[in-house]
Amino acid sequence: MANVVVVGAQWGDEGKGKIVDWLSERADVIARFQGGHNAGHTLVIGNTVYKLSLLPSGIVRAGKISVIGNGVVLDPWHLVSEIAKLREQGVEISPENLLIAENAPLILPLHGELDRARESQASVAKIGTTGRGIGPAYEDKVGRRAIRVADLADDATLELRVDRALVHHDALRRGLGMEPVNREELLAKLREIAPQVLPYAAPVWKVLTEARRAGKRILFEGAQGALLDIDFGTYPYVTSSNVIAGQAATGTGIGPGAIGFVLGIVKAYTTRVGEGPFPAELHDADGQRLGERGHEFGTVTGRKRRCGWFDAVLVRQTCATSGVSGIALTKLDVLDGFETLKICVGYDLDGKTLDHLPIAADQQARCTPIYEEMEGWSESTAGARSWNELPAAAIKYVRRIEELIQCPVALLSTSPERDDTILVTDPFAD
Repeated sequence: MANVVVVGAQWGDEGKGKIVDWLSERADVIARFQGGHNAGHTLVIGNTVYKLSLLPSGIVRAGKISVIGNGVVLDPWHLVSEIAKLREQGVEISPENLLIAENAPLILPLHGELDRARESQASVAKIGTTGRGIGPAYEDKVGRRAIRVADLADDATLELRVDRALVHHDALRRGLGMEPVNREELLAKLREIAPQVLPYAAPVWKVLTEARRAGKRILFEGAQGALLDIDFGTYPYVTSSNVIAGQAATGTGIGPGAIGFVLGIVKAYTTRVGEGPFPAELHDADGQRLGERGHEFGTVTGRKRRCGWFDAVLVRQTCATSGVSGIALTKLDVLDGFETLKICVGYDLDGKTLDHLPIAADQQARCTPIYEEMEGWSESTAGARSWNELPAAAIKYVRRIEELIQCPVALLSTSPERDDTILVTDPFAD
């Protein structure tokens, strides 16, 4: 069986939740491989809306195993809260259907405090983080001072890990004018939450390896988008982890040979939350219209998203770095009614035409979009479930996107409803 990796191919908010849910019905295991509870996935199933941040999208489906891999930074208090909210909506969650990697690092209260303190420093340019401690938790992971899920099971180890972390954090806090961490209070909180987290702890790498050998279908789910990747995103306005498809292997402990199909989720236009470059951003009535029709507000933060025309340069770039096999094009219906549509096909940098976004921040800021115009359509595409239901101009728009990004459309989504999807290529097919 082909195993599938789902990645966002823009700046996040591409509609991954719906697509992952649509695919998870046919998967046996759904594994989250990076990020934290700064992610936001909205699932609409029937008349019920589920809002997920940390848990894999497959958790709302009975008979599936959901996995949180070691590439995720885990806020244990948020985990318990999110589980409780889903249980209130009738979702059954137990160690039978939710597994958490024993080596997943924890997000502690001190991480969120540090995150927010840094962002509040008026003399430093803001990155635009969610303030939830994601970045500081990843820093502790690579600094070898993280507290991991398995550490909660042994009090002596837990105290050693906390002491090591506080040597670093108390020094940082003094420099920011913050009070030192209350060691005993932190230990008490960890001891209290441990019994609620440890039942889910498992050697995830082993579970996934056995599932693969048994011929199970595995769906690997990422968070954010490839343009927020720590290496290949618009640095420093990025997330703190690798978002591209290669992280699915290291973030779960399964070999790269297990990946059969990479599905890139792409919105039919472009949005971005927070700070950072955005060459195709619109500050006019068209941008306002896209935001209003697309309900462009962050699932986690509630922040209004910046909107712009489809940027084929960026998506072609992310399809290359993630090795995307095919894209799922979402929110096509938001473009209904536009007389003219534009697609960014290149950048002008000081009179020179570029076919990619440069790495240097000053050059990114000076890039202006080169647009290609296309005829829009007046008919509705909302809810279409076959090519025959789409206007000719909409099909032409989709085909032009395929040409420009050098990658085929595998799925086409025409509304938030999971069944309003046109299947072109089955990602799970051998």
